[in-house]
Amino acid sequence: MKHFILFIFLATFTNSFAQETIKTEEPIQKGLYTAHNKGKFYIYWGGNRESFSNSDIRFQGDNYDFTVDNIEAEDKPKGWHLDYINPTRMTIPQTNLRIGYFLNDHYSVSIGLDHMKYVMTQDQTANVTGYINLDSSEVGSEFNGNYNTTPVNFSDEKFLTFEHTDGLNYINSDVCRMDDVSKFLGINNTNIFQINLLEGAGGGILYPKTNAKLLGRERHDDFHVSGFGVSAKAGLNLVFFKYFFIEAELKGGYINMNDIRTTSQSSDKASQDFFFFQRIIAFGGIFRI
Repeated sequence: MKHFILFIFLATFTNSFAQETIKTEEPIQKGLYTAHNKGKFYIYWGGNRESFSNSDIRFQGDNYDFTVDNIEAEDKPKGWHLDYINPTRMTIPQTNLRIGYFLNDHYSVSIGLDHMKYVMTQDQTANVTGYINLDSSEVGSEFNGNYNTTPVNFSDEKFLTFEHTDGLNYINSDVCRMDDVSKFLGINNTNIFQINLLEGAGGGILYPKTNAKLLGRERHDDFHVSGFGVSAKAGLNLVFFKYFFIEAELKGGYINMNDIRTTSQSSDKASQDFFFFQRIIAFGGIFRI
């Protein structure tokens, strides 16, 4: 997160410098398609890697209420794979889809889906606090007891497996600023190649498909609106031949999910909050209709 904050600061400083310089000079690239963005639409598709902060996860249901402290989790990368462009398998990798519109030459609004994957690290020991008091005939009653920061090892997968793998779906909108810095790098004909700096911020809802197995009960896997998220990003946008671009983003944010489905029982739920950090590479097009 320190690297992300530093990147945001540097990108903002560079944009501020560029904006002041442009104000004092004649408009550049006059007459070029890439000189103005107002009224343009864009769309991109790409992939990501993610990192997550540790998280306390609270599990509640009939006759149990306990919290697992400081859980570690990781993403589930697919690597370079044809699934990214296979329409029948596009949700298997970690992907990003975004559609946006430029309100003026610098500012755009967009809506998108960040399809992340969150997998609890199974080979770990974490402290559990709370109680489990199931009927002796119920599945999971072997875990009955009062827990007071009691260490539990999850390696055997009997007490808990927990992941958002189809996925940790962050449906969000954002506002983004983009500035052409091509001139400062000696690029004059931006209809051939253009370099833009961007930064933005937004928020949205979490619509995960949580794959959980709790206290030996049957695994549950269903889409459910579970909470909200906020995020900020910064990156580079490289435009080729006016209409095509590659975008590299660093994106970080906060997720709070207070209503996660864990079993087929409606009374069973989990809640957690954590920070995330994405590294995104996307390919797209920018055009006027």
